[in-house]
Amino acid sequence: MIIVMKAGASEQQLEEVLTRIKELGYMPHIIRGEQRNVIGAIGDEREKTRLQYLEAIPGVERVVPILRPYKLASIEVKDQKVGERSIIQVSPEVSFGGPKIAIIAGPCSVENRESLLKTAREVKAAGGSMLRGGAFKPRTSPYSFQGLEEEGLKLLVEAREETGMPVVTEVVNPEDVDLVAGYCDMLQVGARNIQNFALLKRLGGVSNPILLKRGMMTTIEEFLMSAEYILSAGNPNVILCERGIRTFETATRNTLDISAIPVLKEKTHLPVVVDPSHATGHWQYVKSLSFASIAAGADGLMVEVHERPEVAMCDGPQSLKPSTFRDLMEGLAKFAEAAGREL
Repeated sequence: MIIVMKAGASEQQLEEVLTRIKELGYMPHIIRGEQRNVIGAIGDEREKTRLQYLEAIPGVERVVPILRPYKLASIEVKDQKVGERSIIQVSPEVSFGGPKIAIIAGPCSVENRESLLKTAREVKAAGGSMLRGGAFKPRTSPYSFQGLEEEGLKLLVEAREETGMPVVTEVVNPEDVDLVAGYCDMLQVGARNIQNFALLKRLGGVSNPILLKRGMMTTIEEFLMSAEYILSAGNPNVILCERGIRTFETATRNTLDISAIPVLKEKTHLPVVVDPSHATGHWQYVKSLSFASIAAGADGLMVEVHERPEVAMCDGPQSLKPSTFRDLMEGLAKFAEAAGREL
């Protein structure tokens, strides 16, 4: 159930509603909006009719049942009369979900200081918003490069200090969440960990924004239920990332589900980002998929860039060279404008 507060309701009235929700045995989650606040009441669905009586409390406009299995991720928790959606702030300059499209770019993995800093400078110069780079790398083969771990995190911090771009990296182990959160601005959940529920719950306990990647065989509902784990554990800052799903097709690494963008926009208030690099697996297709993603309504992109893809230790074939990334950014500006957005 969600409890919609009236526009202009006081903090005292909000606190009274929160107290009553707790007394009824439910866990309240506040979703603050531009026009009004909404409270999600999470608990036993069989007793939810008891919450209807909250409509009699001063400051409450209405109590609305949410039939979807995902509650806090549902579009219903936002005021659709004014087209309200969540805007996730990563830094004072970078946000996801607003009029400006955010571009995350950088190498698949942090390999060494020189390569990372060189790529970071190129990403910044081309107009990138954030720097990506893996410090902990879950790989299909146990013999593949697994990342520099904490040393890689320190290099990402150095790149941030030089360029001013916030950084995002993947966290794999629930025990590493605090370590990674202490270094990075945004934490990424990779496709392989989309249903690592212990990790998702742990991420609900930090304040860093979470970039949640869709699994290669994950349905839209399963995707949003994974987001719900993080939201219900206390972290409202979740950004969804479509990165391609596994189909019968072998010409590309995965198949970009471009339809996921409008479908997610219809079902959830959370921002949606697309990773065209993992979706295709081939650098020459990244530009086209990037243009299509922005045209379909994506709030951002996550693109792999490496100063020398031919010697990259991870995902070289899908990484753009800095010059190609510059071309991509120039072309994106036109699509952003056509979509009523800006870079």
